[in-house]
Amino acid sequence: MIAALDLVEGWQARDAAAGVVGGVGPTVLAVTGDSNRPNRWASVTKLATALAALVAVEEGVLDLDEPAGPPGSTLRHLLAHASGLAFDNDRALAEPGRRRIYSNTGFEVLAASVGERVAMPFEQYLGEAVLEPLGLRATHLEGSPAAGLVGPLDDLLRLAAELLAPTLVPPATLRLATTVAFPGLAGVLPGFGFHDLQDWGLGFELRDQKRPHWTGRRCSPATFGHFGASGSFLWVDPEAALACAALSSRPFGPWAVTAWPALGDAVLDQLASG
Repeated sequence: MIAALDLVEGWQARDAAAGVVGGVGPTVLAVTGDSNRPNRWASVTKLATALAALVAVEEGVLDLDEPAGPPGSTLRHLLAHASGLAFDNDRALAEPGRRRIYSNTGFEVLAASVGERVAMPFEQYLGEAVLEPLGLRATHLEGSPAAGLVGPLDDLLRLAAELLAPTLVPPATLRLATTVAFPGLAGVLPGFGFHDLQDWGLGFELRDQKRPHWTGRRCSPATFGHFGASGSFLWVDPEAALACAALSSRPFGPWAVTAWPALGDAVLDQLASG
């Protein structure tokens, strides 16, 4: 995979690091850049927050269909960006289940609900339920559970491996979380525009048939993950049994709209060619 990752050098992104996970284990197949340098995960944080919520569900202390957020909304709505809450405030812009409105506030309400149910601050539960069991020892939450994780690529690749072969929740639970929740909703994918079908799982953005998209054109419709405004991303293609992740200090912008899919295609092309 080293040749494909050479594309990262052209990002003009200071401190950029990227890696690929797959194979038996799964294990890290290749890395470029300083994988030990901490960087902001931004909205990739939502993957860990969602995973913590799913662990709480498995522990029996949380029910996805219990009320949370605006009237008529549940934890399931919050995870799927279907609660109607605005991006960064508690104003309801639509009735629950009617539109896909990407919401940091929704994830903050979700985290508060989890913390209340487990009787501890969400940051502590996130550490005990996700970060510590996966060995993400250099990663910590600074601020919002929607976008506040800071850590190195090494830790992000450990999360990628978990999403390829889950240990914290049963595989069936992860499959549920990476299946469309509230099908048929339209909405905007930040940075990529409006989609008639803005498919989302329970915290996991789903590639499906979206065009344009931040993953490669060769990525299967089953691909899921998240990207962040800090220049971060993590995608998992279960059909290819492969994951790719990156951190950088160059904020998301038009450069990433081109560069990230090109990297995804190169990685999958190299996999296909052996």
